[in-house]
Amino acid sequence: MAFRTIGTGSAGAGMRVLSIALGVFVLFMGIGKIGWITDSAPLTALLGQWRDAAPPMVRWYLETLAIPGAPVFARLVTIGELTIGVALILGVQVRVAAAVMFVMVLNFHFASDLIFKYAYLTNPYGLPVLGGLCALALHQGRLPFSVQRERR
Repeated sequence: MAFRTIGTGSAGAGMRVLSIALGVFVLFMGIGKIGWITDSAPLTALLGQWRDAAPPMVRWYLETLAIPGAPVFARLVTIGELTIGVALILGVQVRVAAAVMFVMVLNFHFASDLIFKYAYLTNPYGLPVLGGLCALALHQGRLPFSVQRERR
């Protein structure tokens, strides 16, 4: 593995900055959930609170999938956020990491019923995060200062 660099004036440089910034954000979101690895009760409680105020479609999702799966999801979310955060910071498989995180963020926003509210448009966890992850997932070029395998 080696660092791959590209001229700093390229569009890739801006995407690399975005990758690092979102990586730090996602990593620290995962660090805040470390306790979920051994105890899924906080996630179960949170999902239960969301269920109590949820419209029918979201309530069905919470009762059918999210709450019964909370013991598994608590661990997957934590490990996923930690892994994806590090991948985005280092520049490893950025497109894949960003795409997976995009789906994870959408899932949380759907489950919390946040995505269907007007306030979602001004929520800093909403469109800025989803937009940045989408841009990284769709970016075609290599990002500068990324750890990448050397091709033989």
